[in-house]
Amino acid sequence: MRSGAPARGNRVTTPAAAGAKLANAPLPTPAAEPSVMGMPRATDDWTATRVQALPDDGMRHELIDGELVVTPAPAWSHQRAVLALYRQLHACVAGGIGDVMVAPADIILDQRTLVEPDLFVVPLVNGRRPRDWASVGELLLVVEVLSPATARYDRQLKRLRYQREGVPEYWIVDVASRLVERWCPEDTRPEIITGALSWQPLATGPECVVDLDSVFHESEG
Repeated sequence: MRSGAPARGNRVTTPAAAGAKLANAPLPTPAAEPSVMGMPRATDDWTATRVQALPDDGMRHELIDGELVVTPAPAWSHQRAVLALYRQLHACVAGGIGDVMVAPADIILDQRTLVEPDLFVVPLVNGRRPRDWASVGELLLVVEVLSPATARYDRQLKRLRYQREGVPEYWIVDVASRLVERWCPEDTRPEIITGALSWQPLATGPECVVDLDSVFHESEG
């Protein structure tokens, strides 16, 4: 990942989301469901290369500033939300803006940080999609769908790392509460969005409107 922060697109909030910036309101917690909680593994020498060499055990392995975080496979409703978001975002960026991908992935920010976002958007490289993970030079958007096993890491450990990296937008999707917590690099509190979310991937490009109600409806089956 390049050390410089990627160019940030304009943030556009729909009328339904206007005034949704909550200064002091507590953030909701995902409803409990059967799962194995994510477990950090402390060690002195975890690197991205070492994480990539781990055997496939069906778990997700991420490295955040040297801390290995292992979480279980996501629930069915979680994946339905990811796919619903993928379809809408793909329609937004397919016209030459970028490419949208879903986990599993190996996005290396540095040798102490390897992430597997649920969903992410990257710009085109010389007008083309990246051919491999190593070709990903920057991230336009990162999306994580909350689950009981990942909520603490998505809201704290990962969020702070993405902000430090300068990722223009980081969305935390709370299916249980039917909302999105939207973070930008300088934010100390998220923008809470319901109903519809407007996103402008590039400062000079078109606006993309994500219908959150349809995402949550599809996730609920």
